[in-house]
Amino acid sequence: MLSRCFSSVGIRLASRISGGSLSWLRVAPATHQDGRTPLRIFAYHPTPLAESNTFHQVRDMASIKARMEAANQALKEDKMMCYQCEQTKGGTGCTEIGVCGKTPEVAALQDLLIYTVKGLASLAHHARMAAGIEDQEVNTFVNGAIFSTLTNVNFADDRFVEFVNDSRRLHAKLSAKLAAAGVSLPASASESQPWFGSMPHPLAWNSQAAALGGVGDMIEIGMQTGIAARQEVLGETLAGLQELLTYGLKGLAAYAHHAEALGHTDAKVYADVQESLHFLCSPAAADLGAVLDHCFKAGATNFRVMEMLSVAHTSTFGHPVPTPVSLNPVPGKAILITGHDMHDLHLLLEQTAGTGINVYTHGEMLPAHGYPGLKKYPHLVGHYGGAWYRQKVDFASFPGSIAVTTNCVLDPLTAYKNNIFTINETGLSGITHIKADASGHKDFGPIIRRALELPGYTAEDVQRLPKKKDVTVGFGHNAVLSVAPQVIDAIQSGRLEHIFLVGGCDGSEPQRKYYSKLYQYMPSNTMVLTLGCGKFRIFDQDFGNLPGTNIPRLLDMGQCNDAYSALVVATELAKVFKTDVNSLPLSLDLSWFEQKAVAVLLTLLHLGVRNIRLGPRLPAFLTPEAVGVLVDKFNLIPANVADPAADMKMMMQCK
Repeated sequence: MLSRCFSSVGIRLASRISGGSLSWLRVAPATHQDGRTPLRIFAYHPTPLAESNTFHQVRDMASIKARMEAANQALKEDKMMCYQCEQTKGGTGCTEIGVCGKTPEVAALQDLLIYTVKGLASLAHHARMAAGIEDQEVNTFVNGAIFSTLTNVNFADDRFVEFVNDSRRLHAKLSAKLAAAGVSLPASASESQPWFGSMPHPLAWNSQAAALGGVGDMIEIGMQTGIAARQEVLGETLAGLQELLTYGLKGLAAYAHHAEALGHTDAKVYADVQESLHFLCSPAAADLGAVLDHCFKAGATNFRVMEMLSVAHTSTFGHPVPTPVSLNPVPGKAILITGHDMHDLHLLLEQTAGTGINVYTHGEMLPAHGYPGLKKYPHLVGHYGGAWYRQKVDFASFPGSIAVTTNCVLDPLTAYKNNIFTINETGLSGITHIKADASGHKDFGPIIRRALELPGYTAEDVQRLPKKKDVTVGFGHNAVLSVAPQVIDAIQSGRLEHIFLVGGCDGSEPQRKYYSKLYQYMPSNTMVLTLGCGKFRIFDQDFGNLPGTNIPRLLDMGQCNDAYSALVVATELAKVFKTDVNSLPLSLDLSWFEQKAVAVLLTLLHLGVRNIRLGPRLPAFLTPEAVGVLVDKFNLIPANVADPAADMKMMMQCK
């Protein structure tokens, strides 16, 4: 097996762990004379789909192109166009209302927000480059604002009106700083581009003195800032690649925002995000090769961000340790916390200490139980519910209040509408929102008071509900590397033949059963690493231990951003075997849903990782020609959702 997998592929991942931190991973299929790794590794030479055997077998180019052209034509009549997530209608785009529940009005406001933030980011980029001006309020706002447009984060029109007004306010503030420094912008800085249609350059629009008016005016303007104009001018392929960059930026900005909540920031990350948004407003964004360069650059930035977030979590709460987590309730009042924000969970645990309220995690908050600094709270009693898409059933049955820290959230049912509260960038119309004060403190009093009003779990409830087995979390890179000698010995002795990394997002589509079925075909001498909410397909199943060891075959590495931990482990294994990650007996089978997954994918591509399976469907914003480039350069493989056994056979052969 090792001889089959340890083949030379021309990509070398070099890393060094020292003092618990990982040095920058460099991918070097080619280098400049000064040793730098170029970001523009690939020139764009599209391969006709008929010549791409791998892709031709799984995707009908003519059919996809016809549907995309029909969707594009329909933009002239339809109410909206959104295709940023995997569940987009028909695999081409939501044009009447989002599958997620997003209305055309909110879609227009989100488009307007991205448009105005591009202008603000352009101004911040010029201020940084021309005058060395760094405005922390602007930096924080840009990341938070684009995070708010991520799938299933915010559905509240009033919040987006607030975001748009704040963007223009900050634009005026930064313009005043530039004027005070005696710096004038070149005329080219606000030169409109054809793909803005009837709209001016976002920087110029932000600078207009005219008042915006109410939400109706914003919606009308927002309808002119969507995808349609870019597709008409640039074509679906280039417009889609611009969206790939935008969506990757949304994902990495979300991760950066989580890290900032814990006091960890990086000036380079702010600069990279704003430079990329500025790039999307420049003539250079009409060049497909330049757009691809920036996509890979976003992947590099996201790696930096994931490392920063990992350090933020571990330096604040300690390294995760393997920990059993109860899936059974206990008697008492209850609060359920969902999303990804460990900082908010910590604040909630502090504010509920001594109140008699028990706190349960939901969704991607499950890994919190592995952190020593969080598990020390005795009233963090367990985990409740499944993946995010089941929340309408799960939340309706929960007898306490619900705190939403980040995605994913859905428009609530009446049954629990009075029990749910949004925090940070999340928003739901008509739902109480908890804001931080000027010092950053959040008062969770309304959530606590509602929990005390609700019945919570009674002793009778606990007795009546069927008992579930505990699940184990806490297998971050520190924990996994602590048993690395056993893993290495198992590989060398043949007791461990293959490792699977199955991570990413979950969803409700029937095709996602592929990920549940995949595990049925895994030989007993294999190991599976999970991360993200995709874990909920199998997290409560007993895989036993690796033969001849006490190492569980199923190791959950944490949230989706903990793809960083998986890269640390893979890189260390590659060093031991004096090879590269692509030559390890390791297969990546990723399920994607929203823009955080896009950011992780761009990171993997930046690092030169090949043979990644992606499913259950390929992104609608990538045309067959664009996918063909990724297939040619990285051997990106669409998951064979119709035949998981065939995929397993191929992966066991390192294909």
